[in-house]
Amino acid sequence: MAKLHLGVLGSGSGSNMQSIVDAIEAGTLDAEIKVVLADFPDAKILDRARKHNIPCQFLDCSPWKTKLADAAEENCIKILKDAGVDTVVLAGFMRIVKPKLLEAFPNRVLNIHPALLPAFPGVHSWTQALDYGCKVAGVTVHFVDAGTDSGPIIVQKAVPVLEDDTPETLHARIQVQEHIAFPEALNILASGKYRIEGRRVRIG
Repeated sequence: MAKLHLGVLGSGSGSNMQSIVDAIEAGTLDAEIKVVLADFPDAKILDRARKHNIPCQFLDCSPWKTKLADAAEENCIKILKDAGVDTVVLAGFMRIVKPKLLEAFPNRVLNIHPALLPAFPGVHSWTQALDYGCKVAGVTVHFVDAGTDSGPIIVQKAVPVLEDDTPETLHARIQVQEHIAFPEALNILASGKYRIEGRRVRIG
């Protein structure tokens, strides 16, 4: 097992980051969060980081609305490298990351997506699943590649869709599994007992 030195990028409440913090504090994940970056100055993920005395800051991504690119990308890479990060976690980061970040951390950028990929990439995937009439939804943790929610899959958790589900109730149950799946995927990474073969992540 090799201790992970994490950099977390987020845009919202930071509940997935909290699950990682909780696993670290419980001794079930050998990792340290070196820095947390948020693309909104008032994002709650920054408040969570401060409560745990984790270095954090606002990452100005202007002028772009949906991607991390150009000067913002260069700045992000510098902050992560200066903090000693070896693994980047996208925890509700609502921007498309670009090739320079992926090249700076090859096969060490992880994302969590609230669907059983490759089904329902993009936003509001739980609503997509419900509208489609799926009987099962879920969550995926995957390596990030140049596509959108398209990288090799590390962990998936299934969630049944109930007859009386609304988008809100389904999303809430998916989030419970998100908070299990992300620490599990990071433990696989820390173990080193995996290999990427094309689209497949072989574990063990």
